[in-house]
Amino acid sequence: MQTSARYRAVAEIIGRVFEDKQPADNIINAYFRDRRYIGSKDRRFIGSEAWNIIRHRRRLEFEAQSNEVRKIMLVYLKDQNADEIFAGGEYGLPAITQEELCWLKNLKDNPYPPDVEAECPKWLYDKIADLALLKSLNQPASADFRINGGNRKELIQKINNEGFNFVSTPFSPIGIRSAERVNLNNCMAFQDGLIEPQDESCQLAVILANVKVKHKLVDFCCGAGGKSLALGRLLENKGKIEAHDIDFRRMDALDERMKRLQISNIVKIKTEQVGNDYDRFIIDAPCSGSGTWRRSPDAKFRLTPARLKELAEIQSELLENAAGRVKIGGQIIYMTCSILKEENDEQIKAFLSRHDNFETVNVRELWAEKIGDFYPFDSEAFLHFNPLVSGTDGFFFAALRRKI
Repeated sequence: MQTSARYRAVAEIIGRVFEDKQPADNIINAYFRDRRYIGSKDRRFIGSEAWNIIRHRRRLEFEAQSNEVRKIMLVYLKDQNADEIFAGGEYGLPAITQEELCWLKNLKDNPYPPDVEAECPKWLYDKIADLALLKSLNQPASADFRINGGNRKELIQKINNEGFNFVSTPFSPIGIRSAERVNLNNCMAFQDGLIEPQDESCQLAVILANVKVKHKLVDFCCGAGGKSLALGRLLENKGKIEAHDIDFRRMDALDERMKRLQISNIVKIKTEQVGNDYDRFIIDAPCSGSGTWRRSPDAKFRLTPARLKELAEIQSELLENAAGRVKIGGQIIYMTCSILKEENDEQIKAFLSRHDNFETVNVRELWAEKIGDFYPFDSEAFLHFNPLVSGTDGFFFAALRRKI
């Protein structure tokens, strides 16, 4: 493809993404699926440029003083070869007009407000009020995987012999990491069930759930079942893990994943089959996904105050449901992929104010027992993972023990 045609594809993708109706991943994948004639080199270029614009949306809109895709592209490419990029023709970007040249020349170089520098909608910036954290959540994420058994050092060597560059994760004893994206179709270790994609924070949460073979446990909001699969491996295929999601179809892929990973101790259950007297009631609650903005920077623009309020109500209901289903001495394991207080600390504190028969487990002591001596967090009641503290996605973990 000619350069101008490449950037026209970028503009078409950005136009769809900035409608804020669908995830950018879905839009980009569908774009290439409908245009199979686009070669792999062109796909990489188009995808990379599209993601770069998505990550710098607020700055580009601020500089352009507009949310029009054409003006955003003009600002983004203002220092590039305009004749090559805006070449016109049937497949290229239209040539720059004299009016546009004049507009570009008269743009002012104003300092960014903090929310623009943070690449965050203002209402969310005002809520989070942490520029360094938000900037860290706008950087591309590493590719983290959980090893599915075996010796980690030997497995890393085996995978790197395929041409990859993996290292051990700093905290999780079952994690490996690549600084670059990994094409799973070209990774035999994945095809053979030796590794499974999972952010290090999620791996640690599963380990800290501290499950035993004898436990009665349910992964209540399991979605596609990533944590259930990790639990299955940690229990070495012994015991039983109940996997539940209110939308039973979300677990459709679980059977095939169990087969590839050779996990056999997971049983999918429907809502009416959820029981009582659980030793571990695991809630990976529906949330804003604010902790995953490194991977989905477009998601922050689809989140609204009304949706956040709705999610907080769902989280509260899930905790209330769990409270009546845990045995004395059992634990509710609550986690979100969020950095927002109303989904995390405030949610747990409100629950404890309603249920004085529950207490938080000391997570510093739990960490020392299951992970190691170095503890990167401030609180002993909750774990707040994020790129600055743990080098992971934003993630929240709390363990609530029923006392009586």
